[in-house]
Amino acid sequence: MKTAFSITLALGALLVAAAPGMAQANSDCLTCHGDAGMQDASGHSVSVDAHKFDASLHGSLKCGDCHTAIKEYPHPDQVTPVKCDTCHADEAAGLAGSVHSVRAEHPCTSCHGDAHAIFPKDDPKSAVYPLNIPRTCGACHGNDAVAKKHGLPNVYPMYIDSIHGFALSKEGLLVAANCNSCHGSHHILSHNDPQSRTYKVNIPKTCGSCHAGITADYMGGVHGKAVAAGKLDAPVCSDCHTAHAILQPTEAEFRTQSTPICGSCHKEKFSTYRDTFHSQLGSLGGYVETARCWDCHGAHEILPASDPRSPIAPANLVKTCGRCHAGANASFVKYQPHANAHSRKLNPALYYVTLFMNLLLVSVLTFFMIHTILWLIRSRYDQVKRRSAGGGKHA
Repeated sequence: MKTAFSITLALGALLVAAAPGMAQANSDCLTCHGDAGMQDASGHSVSVDAHKFDASLHGSLKCGDCHTAIKEYPHPDQVTPVKCDTCHADEAAGLAGSVHSVRAEHPCTSCHGDAHAIFPKDDPKSAVYPLNIPRTCGACHGNDAVAKKHGLPNVYPMYIDSIHGFALSKEGLLVAANCNSCHGSHHILSHNDPQSRTYKVNIPKTCGSCHAGITADYMGGVHGKAVAAGKLDAPVCSDCHTAHAILQPTEAEFRTQSTPICGSCHKEKFSTYRDTFHSQLGSLGGYVETARCWDCHGAHEILPASDPRSPIAPANLVKTCGRCHAGANASFVKYQPHANAHSRKLNPALYYVTLFMNLLLVSVLTFFMIHTILWLIRSRYDQVKRRSAGGGKHA
């Protein structure tokens, strides 16, 4: 291979001998680099597809515009890397302060592809075209070895299976959220950085760039107001929907996991909900359509019961319950969905009724268990007695 490399250089030298110093035209460089099998001494390809380069974003440039370190011909085998920031200063400045700032691990070509075939971001051939971005980012963020090295989760398969990934990869919707939509393109910061688009208090604004109406509802609810006040323990979009494995809210999987998600913060309310018919119908009977937290409290604009607009305000309960229970009336909505049967202080009557019913249940089960054991013993005794009597008569 080194012999072929030397022969190609020799032929190139003959063709540009009339123009000593640096080659002035791209065609001069392509005398050598236009060879598809062109490799350097290390065996790396250094060939350039002239047709792709001419059609690329940089097709109007000369080789020397980027390869400024090459001052003479023939040039050394090892040349100084191209400095993209010569033209792309703003992008380079953003990248310098980002999580991808280590140039050796994240050169520009790791995202934009072949340096000689870079296309505009609105060109379907571009590596950063919206439909191609997940695959481009997934080259690293879908790689188990890379994820393990940097202590990151392998998020690519989660995203592809999500509602955003499905809309992008299956439906081809360019407006569907891709990696750049949430994380940005060059100035990507850690989610622990207050300036990051994915820092907790910034997530509603990030999601709101697409989901404006829902974000307005959320910010008007108790959760949004708490986050706006700087309370980092209040939930944001990703706490309920996750960051990458986002499901369609109407899917059975989302409905079944939504109540435990709310319960991770509202532990006391969750424990009382689990005692109710609604919960037991879902957890024991597997019924998906049973009432979940957000069926009663709302999904995004969650308001306290004292707010007249809240679906759980006393004046609205008949309407709220009536969405599932046709014919619900004032007597029906006296049902307490979060009554605490374990607190004698809060609900003494319910506590003692529950205690009595539990004791009755245990007593009945214990009685029948003892009855069954005694019945088995008596049956065995009678069986042995009959065998003994039968043996005596035979003798």
